[in-house]
Amino acid sequence: MADVLRYRKEDLINYTVQFMAKLGVPQKDAKIVGDVLITADLKGISSHGLIRLSSYYGNRLEKKYMDPQTPWKVIKETETTALIDGGNGVGQVVSYHAMNRCIQKAKKSKLAVVTVNHSNHYGIAAYYAMMALDHGMLGISLTNSQPLAAPTYGRTAVFGTNPLAVAAPSEKQYPFVLDMATSTVPIGKVKVYEKKGEKIPLGWGIDDDGNLTEDPKKVQSGGPGAVTPLGASDIMRSYKGYGLAIVVDILCGTLSGGPNLTDIGFPHEPRESNVSHFFMAIDIEAFRPLVDFKKQMDCLIQSLKDSPKAQGSDRIYVAGEKEFENEQVNRQKGVPLLANVVKDLENNGKKIGAPFTVKPIA
Repeated sequence: MADVLRYRKEDLINYTVQFMAKLGVPQKDAKIVGDVLITADLKGISSHGLIRLSSYYGNRLEKKYMDPQTPWKVIKETETTALIDGGNGVGQVVSYHAMNRCIQKAKKSKLAVVTVNHSNHYGIAAYYAMMALDHGMLGISLTNSQPLAAPTYGRTAVFGTNPLAVAAPSEKQYPFVLDMATSTVPIGKVKVYEKKGEKIPLGWGIDDDGNLTEDPKKVQSGGPGAVTPLGASDIMRSYKGYGLAIVVDILCGTLSGGPNLTDIGFPHEPRESNVSHFFMAIDIEAFRPLVDFKKQMDCLIQSLKDSPKAQGSDRIYVAGEKEFENEQVNRQKGVPLLANVVKDLENNGKKIGAPFTVKPIA
């Protein structure tokens, strides 16, 4: 087991603000970024947490590949839709405002869609889908990404991991929250294994010859290699994950007027990521009473959990359940960070004049 240190969420958000301020990000925007990243760590999604603060966001801000001010603007708008230019800013910031706009429109019109182009990586897709839950709505969040995955029978990363998230409220059960990459794993998972010095499971990625590999160093953004589409190989029907990835690319890139990363041959590490997002909010009361929907969701979830278990298994999980349980524990014990991640925060923070001096919980 890799060493893990635990911290207070408020302390980590304050450090995120301090770190990003050195790179020109306004305090209110940095708090949004911090909340998205630390929510991922609380839920046990360490691949999308503070492991990326300096290595990805800090690196791109320092190189001026992203605009720290996030000058987003509405390009086109109707009562139920909006197209937003993200201004090549911080993805979490424009996405937070876009989903809020989507929810407000859905309150008036019962359903709304907002797309964003000219943006950057936005963290966990579920964060924005879950924003709809407190408003009695279904939330949907999609994003394309820079090329990281290879198509079935391919050996070059030509499209993104292209995650999708759907959040549905329930009454007594945890909400149903599906958050999945359309690749077998996101690239961040591979990086976590590399940090731990461990092999990746066979099927997660391919080397630059197109062969499945267990070496995380051979599966990297920028090459060599690539992650596989969901399914991993043709015999396991990877064309399904490949197809889903392109659906996400259409809804995010083509619909918003952003680039289809498959079409234009984007380099692996572009100066501007230029990714696009898609958000939808659906007011459940437009179809039926919210309380009835929630009760039926409880029955659906419980029926799945009560179904016959495979030999050797004593529990069936539903999407989002493990993450909610992780969050419940980690809110009590403290936000978990790998010791290697803390070391990177210390080293990179020192370089830009934002030393990581946050004390772990005793």
